[in-house]
Amino acid sequence: MRLTPDNKFKKLVVIGDRLLIRLAKPNERTDSGLYLPPGVQEKEKVQQGYVIKTGPGYVIPMHIENESWKGDEEQVKYVPLQAREGDLAIFLLNAATEVMYEGEKFFIVPQSAILMLEREEDV
Repeated sequence: MRLTPDNKFKKLVVIGDRLLIRLAKPNERTDSGLYLPPGVQEKEKVQQGYVIKTGPGYVIPMHIENESWKGDEEQVKYVPLQAREGDLAIFLLNAATEVMYEGEKFFIVPQSAILMLEREEDV
C-alpha cells in the first residue's frame, strides 16, 4: 500500500492518553482570532498545533476474579480523551516529545499537557 496525504497516518497508532500534534505556523490564526503572541512563541514554553491523531484514552483498571463462567478474553476499556482530531491545542512544550514522520515534524503530547482546545463546532 502506497502512502498518500489521505492515508499516511493510518499506519500510526497513538497509545493511551497521548495526542499526535502538528505545530501551527507562528503567524497562523484561527477564524475566531486565537493565536499565541510572539513573546510566548519565542520563549517556547507553550505552543499551539492541530491534533492529527488521538490515542484511545485512559485505561480503566479491570477487576480480576477467578470466575469460571467468564471468558478468557476481556476487552480493555478506556475513558476517552477530551481532544479530538482537528482541534487546535495549546500545550506545554516541555511535556511533549518531538518526532519526525515522513519528513515532517510532529509532537506526541500527553493530554495532561494540554492547556486549552479550540474546536470548530457550533456550541
